[in-house]
Amino acid sequence: MLQWFRRRTQAARRAEELYGSVVTAARHPAFYRDMGAPDTPEGRFEMIALHLFLLLEGIRLQATAETELAQHTIEAFVTDMDDCMREMGVGDMAVAKKVKRAAAAFYERAAVYRTGLAARGTDLEDGLLKYVFAGAAGRKGAPAHDGAARLARYMRAAADLSSKEPFDKLVARGDLGRLLNSSGAEVSS
Repeated sequence: MLQWFRRRTQAARRAEELYGSVVTAARHPAFYRDMGAPDTPEGRFEMIALHLFLLLEGIRLQATAETELAQHTIEAFVTDMDDCMREMGVGDMAVAKKVKRAAAAFYERAAVYRTGLAARGTDLEDGLLKYVFAGAAGRKGAPAHDGAARLARYMRAAADLSSKEPFDKLVARGDLGRLLNSSGAEVSS
């Protein structure tokens, strides 16, 4: 019994570390400054959802059977959303509904991103325009379209990398920042 509890505590601690790496990656200034992701609470949510997807997809593709770790990481995301809602002044009665909507929004995006990565067409860019660049997705060639194309290149490269190595190690070494360079964003460390 004690061993089960210790294992569960270790998995929860590791999940919090992984979620911290998701937030660190999502806060990289190049997403907002160079790619045009909105630097708003909604835009930051979108970047966190995108990187959480990359982390979970990496776990899935590594076939490490770490479903408990993935579940704990999602729980860390839900806890963070709850904390953020409360910090923004959302009333106690509305927090649960908004957190539930945020979790549903994440799963909706994850399905679109997974399909987009598998399709290798413009599905991923279209999904990014719909979610990350919502409201800014004007005509072809507009800054939102350019940002979505660059973000899609970044996602494809990041998904490939995170399928081979743990996500938090990629963040700690700065590998994801280097991917931003190769995706067309001007990045200064």
